[in-house]
Amino acid sequence: MNKNTLSRRDFLKVAGVGLGATALTCSGLTVLATRAPTIDFYESEGEGSMNDKVLIAYASKCGSTGEVAAAIAEELTARGKAVDVRLVQNVSTLNGYQAVIVGSAIRMGQWLPEAVEFVETHQQALRQLPTAFFTVHMMNLGDDETSRKNRLAYLDPVRKIMTPQQEVFFAGKMDMARLSFLDRLIAKAVKATDADLRDWQAIRNWAQTILS
Repeated sequence: MNKNTLSRRDFLKVAGVGLGATALTCSGLTVLATRAPTIDFYESEGEGSMNDKVLIAYASKCGSTGEVAAAIAEELTARGKAVDVRLVQNVSTLNGYQAVIVGSAIRMGQWLPEAVEFVETHQQALRQLPTAFFTVHMMNLGDDETSRKNRLAYLDPVRKIMTPQQEVFFAGKMDMARLSFLDRLIAKAVKATDADLRDWQAIRNWAQTILS
């Protein structure tokens, strides 16, 4: 099995951590367990007419996905696009945007809940626009069939809502210092370690091909 594929043993470890989280909840330590270090999430506003803008809306736990969004925005800006980058929870309307790119980190094998909620809330507008999804993840990075199947499954809840014109998967970054206590327990359960696997050239290459 590919080392980046979540094994049954690792799944049981994560399940065990989940039971531990329940115990923390019962003991009144939930806030301590879930509190993460303060992180400055990247957001920016592009210069240009609102009717000619592209929105990159993303969800992130530790900021890494925002850095990927920033790199995509940089490439689109170089092509003459006006690009807004926003956390999904800071977007109230898609009015005026000519295209939307939605990205999310992965937690427990799925897009973050706020990213799924964003797609669900704005699904009617998204269906009328050129739309692309990007996923940033640390598991299932191989070219084997199991890894590919597991990667595709990350978006199962989103695909029940809508299918984008384009989607892509990028290897991400693990920074244990940016995780909450509970998330560090989960990461350690699957033997995760600090690593930055982001391929910036692959990210920029993809950004050069979308919305063309």
